Amino acid sequence: MCLGVPAKIIEVGDDAHQLAWAEVSGVKRAVNISMVCEDNPQVLLNKWVLIHVGFAMSILDEQEAQDTLDALHHVYGVTLEEADDAIR
Repeated sequence: MCLGVPAKIIEVGDDAHQLAWAEVSGVKRAVNISMVCEDNPQVLLNKWVLIHVGFAMSILDEQEAQDTLDALHHVYGVTLEEADDAIR
């Protein structure tokens, strides 16, 4: 099963073509933000995004991100390690 995992953007480069860093449940990963960054990557700092196979696919509000993480952790029994594997 393929999962999209919510993560918070914690670091960005100078343009949308540089990898950003996102964190979910203490796990940090480099992610491609080119699909969600229209101009200045700085506007993505501290925003929640849905990550799938290393790409930020969409921007989420914080409540939607938390609800999705809760569903992954509780309803579907996804562990942090499985969530980490999904965002690689």
